[in-house]
Amino acid sequence: MTMNWQEGVTETLIPTSLGLINVRVGGRSDGPAMVCWPSLMMDGTMWQYQYEHFAPTHRVVLIDSPGHGKSDALRKIIDLKDCSDALVEILDALDIDKCVLVGNSWGGMLAGVFPAYYPQRTAAAIDINCTASLPTSIESIWAGALSTFLSLHAKMPPLAAKAARAAFAGPTAEATNPEFVEFTKFVLRDDPKSVAWALRSILIGRKDEHRRLGTIRNVPVAIIAGEEDSQFPVHVVRKMADAIEGSTFRVLQHTAHLAARENPEGVNAEIDAFLAALPAAA
Repeated sequence: MTMNWQEGVTETLIPTSLGLINVRVGGRSDGPAMVCWPSLMMDGTMWQYQYEHFAPTHRVVLIDSPGHGKSDALRKIIDLKDCSDALVEILDALDIDKCVLVGNSWGGMLAGVFPAYYPQRTAAAIDINCTASLPTSIESIWAGALSTFLSLHAKMPPLAAKAARAAFAGPTAEATNPEFVEFTKFVLRDDPKSVAWALRSILIGRKDEHRRLGTIRNVPVAIIAGEEDSQFPVHVVRKMADAIEGSTFRVLQHTAHLAARENPEGVNAEIDAFLAALPAAA
């Protein structure tokens, strides 16, 4: 893994219905497109290790989701249909017909519904540590309190790093992966008001999407769950897979919520195996 992974990566701000969205594009220019949408409180750089792995074979697009990274601030409620529409605008701007869509958490929820809204734009989807269920009462209380707290701050308060560590790092990472635990402090770079709106939109305001997932046809979908994910436990993620006809379901052992960053070798291996098994390589 190189420290200069962003060499050769271009960045551009793309106008969308959700404001300017920052995207990083690199890899094999004539390869199939792989688009990566991150977790809440992360930006496109969380996909560093996926970029390094897939850039030799794919044109890789790393997205800073609305209100995160270098994208415009988020100051309103949005939903997964809004994100799907914005993603189509990004694909159009980059002249991408179909993509392999990879998402973790927020990105995984989007990668779940996007093939239902836009099957003609989806070559395949990989949904990591995500849910299609309504928020639980505990989630709503926790996310509501955190969003209210964050909305009062102009800079991300230190408490946010503690919340992110609790959400993102499981017992294996705490015991054996100090680099990843330190990485969770990344959230201190975020705009707290944007994160507050994203929490209200994506966590508190989310809908039950299982019926919509049941409409997906002829789009290969892989669902990956982290055994130690405290945010969306394995049985919740499995319910997504059960709703999508023909989907595959895998559990990564000793892995928590931010699987693509905590356990990139495991995630990359699952994506490799999934794509290799498709009738025509995506």
